[in-house]
Amino acid sequence: MPPDWNVDTQETESTFVETRNAYQPRISDSMRRHVISVLVLNQPGVLSRVSGLFSRRGFNIDSLAVGPTEDIDLSRITVTVQGDHSLVDQMVQQLYKLICVQKVLVLEAGQAVERQLVLVKVRADSQSRDAVMRVVDIFRARIVDVARETLTVEITGEEDKIAALLGLLTDYGIIELVRTGGIALQRGPGDIRQSMQTP
Repeated sequence: MPPDWNVDTQETESTFVETRNAYQPRISDSMRRHVISVLVLNQPGVLSRVSGLFSRRGFNIDSLAVGPTEDIDLSRITVTVQGDHSLVDQMVQQLYKLICVQKVLVLEAGQAVERQLVLVKVRADSQSRDAVMRVVDIFRARIVDVARETLTVEITGEEDKIAALLGLLTDYGIIELVRTGGIALQRGPGDIRQSMQTP
């Protein structure tokens, strides 16, 4: 069984911090990362209306992921944004002005389960292949394609885990990379429709 990616050893913790900081710069308290979950009617043009709202208002969006829910009449949009609380409050108020928006929930850090998927193609010749595979194994990622000079790796996890792995793979040479936006659900038995958050 491969070791846990956040195994509690001094060497691994040191590597994790260094690579995370190298790949993802520190942000101030006024520019924190926020995740906003938006329940919308499953209708044509909804995504363009929501994204158009962000564009018109000049909101700087890190990622946006959309997909169906357990209700065929509803879709969920997960938005990741950098900013202060006043920016998030403004976004929520603007979203509620759209008729297609049914519910908006700001998922606070520690109160949600968040994941994203990354596919990364990395250089891995005969000399570096074993080392790359060990790194992939430590982070419990998966190799999904093998070529003579490259490996394609799939990793699912939280932002910090992904940033740490990408920081290490950068040393071997990342050829190309694609990632989904983050998706998230609040922890516990509640759901977005039961949330007491109001605009």
